[in-house]
Amino acid sequence: MLKAVLFDMDGVIVDTEPLHHKAYYQLFDSISVEVSDELYQSCTGQSTINVCKKIKEHFGIKQSAKDLAETKQANFKQLFANDSSLQLLVGVLELIQDYHKNGLTLILASSASHNTINNVFSRFDLDQYFKAKISGSDFEKSKPHPAIFIKAAELANQPVENCMVIEDSTNGIQAAKAANIYCVGFKSPHSKNQDYSEANKVISTFSEILYSKINT
Repeated sequence: MLKAVLFDMDGVIVDTEPLHHKAYYQLFDSISVEVSDELYQSCTGQSTINVCKKIKEHFGIKQSAKDLAETKQANFKQLFANDSSLQLLVGVLELIQDYHKNGLTLILASSASHNTINNVFSRFDLDQYFKAKISGSDFEKSKPHPAIFIKAAELANQPVENCMVIEDSTNGIQAAKAANIYCVGFKSPHSKNQDYSEANKVISTFSEILYSKINT
């Protein structure tokens, strides 16, 4: 029986991906590396520090991954503060409110930094609906490693069979599968070249998974 829903954030709750893309490519320009679309998209769903480790290793960059991550995060912070177009994805607030009203425990399990998570939740007043928020920066390994979702289920005080993950990325879907948690793959219009084949259910609108439709 479904008792808890574990939400990804980027591409599910809010689309910060264009801002992340700009912030990363500002970083790449500053260190004079040309990152292909394919390489960048392969990092979708991973934490900033692990993306920077991958880029550092791939290009043999001398700067530390920590320094690279701090530059990227500073770029993102500036963009986040000045881009008024950032909005919740269509239908997700109604879904969150619907689940909360029906007694489901909601946990955020995002690869984003704590700072980004808190900024998004503050901007859209989402803390009232969620029991806990977890950042991928707290874990040594990013999605597709299942650690973040295993921890999220623990924070929900539920066995994994009572949980459901909502994800939009290949890495996130694989992490949910590795954690043995039922996964809904959201075909976000903003997530490019992601593989949804391992998701238990694939949706294109959140109305497809309202509580009344999944709890029958």
